[in-house]
Amino acid sequence: MKIAILGGTGREGAGLGVRWAAAGHQVIIGSRLAERAEQAAAELNALLPGDKTITGTDNLSAAHQAELVVLAVPYEAQAATLDVVKGVLAGKILLTVVAPLGNPRSQVWHPPAGSAAQEAQQQLGSEVRVVAAFQGISAEHLKDLQHNLDSDVLVCGDKLADREVVIRLAQAAGLRGVHAGPLANAGVMEGLTAVLIAINGRYKTKDAGIRITGLP
Repeated sequence: MKIAILGGTGREGAGLGVRWAAAGHQVIIGSRLAERAEQAAAELNALLPGDKTITGTDNLSAAHQAELVVLAVPYEAQAATLDVVKGVLAGKILLTVVAPLGNPRSQVWHPPAGSAAQEAQQQLGSEVRVVAAFQGISAEHLKDLQHNLDSDVLVCGDKLADREVVIRLAQAAGLRGVHAGPLANAGVMEGLTAVLIAINGRYKTKDAGIRITGLP
């Protein structure tokens, strides 16, 4: 797939981009400034074996070129970023990895709509299919292609087919994707990010994740 990562200069977006590019996807790093995205893409390409498949440009150009768009910006930048790209998202999946955090960051906080994912869906309208996933994945080892990521990816979205697309992307990144129901459940997933931050702090680690038991 051709995947645009808005906010791909951040740790989570960049890490996922490296793993998807290594799996053969065409990745476009997006940023408010094209120059910053180009620099980030060059740095990420140095981590890849073989052909270089990551490019960088501004958020609007990246979203326009892509089949699937990933939103990987801080919650505070979500609405403004979506305003910029809204006109080129019709008919596409928007995969949001955004996780709103309280103050302190280890405290769960939910936006007025219930979740950042639901706010994105309201802002973009029904022509864009929003799927939420990867909120509980630590960015610590994403760029290390030799590191085995011992976490599951919970995937929320209103259409089964869209969730399946994201589950395949989780597999491409070396993770197991798990159907976690409609987008209305995204607030639970987003809240787990704060819970994992609290766990990491207490146990002096950076790798805490979620694993679903009882599945075949």
